[in-house]
Amino acid sequence: MSDSDEALLDRPIWSALTTSHKHLAEGGPRALRYPVDMTPFADMVDMSAASFAALRDLLSGSQVAALFTPDPVDVPAGFKVVIAGPCEQMIGSPAVSPLRDAEIVTLGADDVPAMMALTELTKPGPFARRTHELGTFLGIRAGGQLVAMTGERMKPGKFTEVTAVCVHPDYRGRGYAQALLAAVARGIEARGEIPFLHVFSSNASAIALYQRQGMRIRRCLHVTAFMREE
Repeated sequence: MSDSDEALLDRPIWSALTTSHKHLAEGGPRALRYPVDMTPFADMVDMSAASFAALRDLLSGSQVAALFTPDPVDVPAGFKVVIAGPCEQMIGSPAVSPLRDAEIVTLGADDVPAMMALTELTKPGPFARRTHELGTFLGIRAGGQLVAMTGERMKPGKFTEVTAVCVHPDYRGRGYAQALLAAVARGIEARGEIPFLHVFSSNASAIALYQRQGMRIRRCLHVTAFMREE
């Protein structure tokens, strides 16, 4: 893998919406976004006033645009910032982590209410009713309840982002997150793609978990989410 290939990850949202997820992109040459019922992710070709204006035209009401960028974003007047902070972009092949007391299952449209309930409880990041359409999602159930899940989201070129790594508080400490992360990554690698993920820099425990499984920090990115200010 060349440095030029990895450069796609410097602007993962723009890269995804102009490569593997081009068919999902909404917008034009200056600003693109995913469908809002999939994810609030968006990006611009540059940080010019014209590009911000183009992105503003894509937003309505309380819709949020969330960007992952190499540098902090100087959001101009006309927008209200709701999140701004650093995250670590990690890449690599997570070590296999077998389960002894649970079964990993593939999740689908019928599981969306349970998936949304779990993400609402655990707050792994944005998850909407069509997020599961972005890739494979795997889960673990206990007593008929979805208690852990992980899946795929952005696909910039030959890279696929692992997302929604979450476990119900009552079921933590059983290795579910590690097993699901490894299982999702194996599926990504089976397609000849490379797994990566994002985690807020303040989440030291998650970063340590991913490092123990063999992933490395590639670089720091900046997460900025904002909405129109009427």
